[in-house]
Amino acid sequence: MTDTQSNTGDNGSITREFTVLNKFGIHARPAALFVKTLSRFQSDVTVERDAMVASGKSIMGLLTLEGYQGSVLKITATGPDAADALDAIGELIARKFYED
Repeated sequence: MTDTQSNTGDNGSITREFTVLNKFGIHARPAALFVKTLSRFQSDVTVERDAMVASGKSIMGLLTLEGYQGSVLKITATGPDAADALDAIGELIARKFYED
């Protein structure tokens, strides 16, 4: 799994880091799958790359992060199903957004 870190914050948030594995990174199709996957969960999810932060439930926000192959995404989920949301995203990233 590409999960490199897991921390539980004081506010019930969980943060994990994932490495983008697919050849073309986070372009329109992977961003749509990312948002579709997270729409099943109540938790708020933020995605950070370098100094940029976006909502994990916003296609446009994810595209602005320019998540290229090999980049590390710091993903934080806060809410009742935070761990499940991060597990689902981790699976999606590990499967290279079903592209490769």
